[in-house]
Amino acid sequence: MSASAPATRPALPRKEPFGRAPDGTPVELYTFANARGIEVGVATYGGIIVFLRVPDRDGRVDDVVLGHDDVGGYVRSASYFGALIGRYGNRIGRGRFSLDGVAHQLDTNDGRNHLHGGSRGFDKVVWIAEPFERETERGLVMRYTSADGEQGYPGSLSAEVMYTLTDDDTLLVHYRAKASRPTPVNLTQHTYWNLGGDLADDVLGHELTIHASHITPVDRELIPTGAMMPVADTPFDFRAAWPIGARIDEPTEQLRHAGGYDHNFVLDRTGDGLAPAAHLHDPQTGRELEIRTTEPGLQFYSGNFLNGTIRGKGARVYRHRGGVCLETQHFPDSPNNPHFPTTVLRPGAEYQSRTTFHFSVRRSAS
Repeated sequence: MSASAPATRPALPRKEPFGRAPDGTPVELYTFANARGIEVGVATYGGIIVFLRVPDRDGRVDDVVLGHDDVGGYVRSASYFGALIGRYGNRIGRGRFSLDGVAHQLDTNDGRNHLHGGSRGFDKVVWIAEPFERETERGLVMRYTSADGEQGYPGSLSAEVMYTLTDDDTLLVHYRAKASRPTPVNLTQHTYWNLGGDLADDVLGHELTIHASHITPVDRELIPTGAMMPVADTPFDFRAAWPIGARIDEPTEQLRHAGGYDHNFVLDRTGDGLAPAAHLHDPQTGRELEIRTTEPGLQFYSGNFLNGTIRGKGARVYRHRGGVCLETQHFPDSPNNPHFPTTVLRPGAEYQSRTTFHFSVRRSAS
């Protein structure tokens, strides 16, 4: 895809009905595109990226994200397909933490642990959406206010997420939030990528690079132990590109705990701006995805819980490891690990986080 400016600009994002949330609230689907063949669909339920259509090296345009055809599929799903995650992405051990000497108990929805904001996290609410169009970009501003005590979190939280698709083939996700009381905040995006597109089965042949020299190892419940583990000489070393499936079944304790990869990678970064996080390449189609972020971590999840029973778009069955999640984030269980980068947001301060997803095509099949 060329970096030159497009000859024409697509229209303002269009809106259409997408069903109703469990409480009867209407859900809408917004579609926006750039002039070079990328098209994004976002639902107000969960801020879900419902589809993302990208050309391959031959110009074939396919949907490269997993999901469902209507809001009912997302309501019934426990896989967080394409959703915004909050207030806290990833796990908090036993759903407990103390903040300023006060103990808090969160909803526990992953055994005895808290996962992705609880049983009604940001993925299960209807966001207010406002479309926008500028000279070289278009997208949505999405807003949701989480009430004091929701899922056990202290204080109200006013969250805003901006999805921006640019004419240089980049999707920017910009998160902002303000709180009425001190509270942990860790927002992320839970899209499952399969760059093979509509006809692909799994992602084991995708080549992945992660710019990280350490991970935060986990126990059997996938809660960080608090340590930092070097990736050198382990199956977690993706500092150079490796096929996802090349080492995924090696008999190591960390891979056994997760049934594959489901780990936070500590990104090698300096400064506060956007920095390289990961690169994903599908040799079959030539599609490439470059991720940059302001966050200190990246959760690499290899779709281990996809078990061949989930029917997605067009009644397609999603196979084991049929998609890969690359979730930019602060570290799991940070409220219980004070040596991890803090996730506490205090009144008067503003939470901000940015992640970019840049799409390109490698013309050569080699």
